[in-house]
Amino acid sequence: MTLAKAYAATSATAPLGPYQFERRAVGPHDVQIEIAFCGICHSDLHQVRNEWGNSTYPMVPGHEIVGKVTAVGSHVKGFKAGDLAGVGCLVDSCRTCPSCQRQLEQFCEKGAAFSYNGTEMDRKTVTQGGYSSSIVTDEAFVLRISPKLDLAAAAPLLCAGITTYSPLRHWKTKKGDKVGVVGLGGLGHMAVKLAAAMGADVTMLSTSRSKEADARKLGAHHFGLTSDDATFKRLAGHFDLIIDTISAPHDYNKYLGLLRVEGTMVLLGVPPEPTPVSAFPLIMGRRSLSGSLIGGIAETQEMLDFCAEHNIVSDIELIPVQQVNEAYERMLKNDVRYRFVLDMKTL
Repeated sequence: MTLAKAYAATSATAPLGPYQFERRAVGPHDVQIEIAFCGICHSDLHQVRNEWGNSTYPMVPGHEIVGKVTAVGSHVKGFKAGDLAGVGCLVDSCRTCPSCQRQLEQFCEKGAAFSYNGTEMDRKTVTQGGYSSSIVTDEAFVLRISPKLDLAAAAPLLCAGITTYSPLRHWKTKKGDKVGVVGLGGLGHMAVKLAAAMGADVTMLSTSRSKEADARKLGAHHFGLTSDDATFKRLAGHFDLIIDTISAPHDYNKYLGLLRVEGTMVLLGVPPEPTPVSAFPLIMGRRSLSGSLIGGIAETQEMLDFCAEHNIVSDIELIPVQQVNEAYERMLKNDVRYRFVLDMKTL
């Protein structure tokens, strides 16, 4: 066993604070990583504050984990001490169900093991995340990080990156496709970068004109102001694919009208209440409304390799771990461009 230092939540109302716990010993198939940086995902805040009703405490959040390998098990072949490596949202799955056999471990039909606020596949061993000094994970769920990438800025790729890459790949985004991205935040800014790198014609759709300059710097070719009804008339029937990253309530029907015939709108955000959807925007054009989660391990590695090839990382604000509670409050105010990353050397 290894003693890990961390920051943890002890209840839904308590601020995160210093915490220590034991990581398991490195088994034959395990990789131990000294964590250098961990991104802060908005879902960390939801889980810490029990806004999804499934939280257990004490909880060490964090599933955008990067660092250096310090030890490997006797059967590990893909990693050695000194390698750069990462761990995302998944640390295991059943590996045998139809979804796992298709390399869709995120949809494991027996329930995947997530990096924190969950258990290992034994359903007993509690998982703790990346706001900590180290992590031990089965080799099959460890990812290679290219030294070409800025390591701190690569951390959010393990969630925000794969969450936006996966639908772009699933719907086969290619050069010339017209892609709309709704919302310029942690997910939206990655969707713009990735879609542009795939050769798509990218339009940022935002309620705020102040986001236009940033969107264009990130790679967007066009900007649509969604607080102006004229935008929906101008862009009606325009997009092959819309990536919707917004978690606040908004009218899906208006955005569905922006799709071409047989176009698809993919939901990545999770509004707090159900959203009414009319049949007409779907029927009148055989349009699709879909959703997407993260990606499987193979697809996540593909995304990291794609980002290394195209020099894509997240735009981050690097902060000491002692500022995590302040960062949570700032996230609620959308006061970050575009992802907080914790410097775990400050533990």
